[in-house]
Parts: sequence; structure tokens; C-alpha cells
Amino acid sequence: MSFPRTIKAHRGKLSLLLSVAGLALTPALARAAPVPVVAAENFYGDVAKQIGGADVTVTSILNNPDEDPHLFEASPSVARAISAAKIVVASGADYDPWVQKLLGAANNADRKTIVVADLAGKKSGDNPHIWYDVAVMAAFAKAFAADLGAIDPAHKADYDQRLAQFAQSLKPVRAKIAALHARLAGRAVTATEPVFGYMLDSLGLASRNQGFQIAVMNNTEPSAANVAAFEDDLKDHKVVLLVYNSQASDPIAERMEKLAKQSGVPVIGATETQPLGVTYQQWMSNELDAVDRALPK
Repeated sequence: MSFPRTIKAHRGKLSLLLSVAGLALTPALARAAPVPVVAAENFYGDVAKQIGGADVTVTSILNNPDEDPHLFEASPSVARAISAAKIVVASGADYDPWVQKLLGAANNADRKTIVVADLAGKKSGDNPHIWYDVAVMAAFAKAFAADLGAIDPAHKADYDQRLAQFAQSLKPVRAKIAALHARLAGRAVTATEPVFGYMLDSLGLASRNQGFQIAVMNNTEPSAANVAAFEDDLKDHKVVLLVYNSQASDPIAERMEKLAKQSGVPVIGATETQPLGVTYQQWMSNELDAVDRALPK
């Protein structure tokens, strides 16, 4: 018997054994199919991809920084993606209520759902823009790695290693926050919406005009008193910075942005969706650099 025929004979026996065991001699034995993940927002999707690597396929639903997330309506393709997912990530705290509706319409006992607001202890009525809190994103990454490892234990060590790398990559961002906090803590700022609110808290900055911000966020008209107080803060330089939502705005917010510039109050923008072409870490770092430039020593 020639050598090639011997190999063929052995492969034939192995195929028979695998057939009896209900398996097949295919490349799938060497590598399982990637775990399908759906993230309601692209910043969660980015972190999920960093931790999952090639062992996951991530679909991020809200991923266009030029669109208003509050106007989003789920399509049938979104419903199908959520139905097929092994892990679904939602922000919660009423930011993406459409996710819960789709989950309810596609029951799947094997699917894991992560509601990041629950990890952060936030509920309906709280500021929902929790991704601007780096500690919350670190908690999400840890929860995601744990769920991924439970679904795909063969690659758990890889997920744990990437989680550690992600935690390490947040250190420069945390260092920037600490440095700015040491320099800026206690100074008063304002915003057209509370999009950047958790980061302002991390920097120790006192964010004024909360009533105005919440009204704009909820697409309602701020009261005359709230508008007057906002204008006075800008005209009288009671605040050192204005943060506006550069992704979604309305006439009253645009008016305040214009007044800030006329009054010589520095203005920076903050987006709700992660900009294209950057990681979550780079996004946060860029936003912190904008604060640093706007409020020099």
C-alpha cells in the first residue's frame, strides 16, 4: 500500500468515527462560527468588537454621527438582526426603548441581553448618556466579556486577554480626566443638552441650567425663566464653557450657541454617536482635548 493510500485509509476511519459521533470532518471543527452580537449604539459595538475580535460579528444599529438618534425607527432588518443575535446590548434608561420592543417580539431563551444603564444603576428619568462615563464603559466591557465567555468557552481566555487590554487602553483617558479635574474642578459651565453631563461630572465641573438642558433633550420648549437664566450666564460670563450637541440641535439651542460665541464664552461640541474612524478611547480622548483647548491654563 502506497503512502497516499495509507493516509486516505486513516482519514476514512476517522470520518467513520466522527460520523458515528454525529460530527463531520470539516474546518468548522477547528473554529466555531463567530458569535453574532447586536449593539444598539456604535460605541458599545466598538468595545464589543475590541473584546470579541475575530470570534464575534458585531452589528451596530445607531452608527451615523450625522443623524439624530432620537428620531430613529427600527426597520425589519434591525428586527431580524436582533432575533438572530446571541448577545444584544442596549443602553437603557429610555434612550433606546425600541430595543426592548424588538426583544419582546423575538423571544430567545439562549440570547443574553446587557442593559448598560442597569450596570450603572441608572433608571428612567436619569441622564441617559451614560457612555460619557468611562467607569460605566469599563463595567460594560467586563459584563460583555463574561457573557461572551459563557457562550463561547473555547475562546474565554482570548476574551479575558482582550478585556485586560481594553482596561489598559483606558488608562491614558483616565489620566487626562484626572489632570483636567485637578485644574478645572469647581468651575461653572453650561450645556444645551446633558449629552456630555457625565464627563463634566468626572472633570469636577458644575453644569448649570439643568432645566433648560432636560427640556431640549426631551424636545420640549424650555421655560422663559430657564431661557433668561441661560442667557444671563452667557452674557455675564457666569460660566466658562458651553457644550452643545453637535449631532442634534434645535433653534433655541442654536441661539444659545450663537450668543455664547458673541459673548466670548468658549464653545465645544459633543456627539451622541461615536464618530466614524475612531475607537471609543480615541473619541473620549478627543473630547477631553477639546475641553483642554477651550479652557487653557
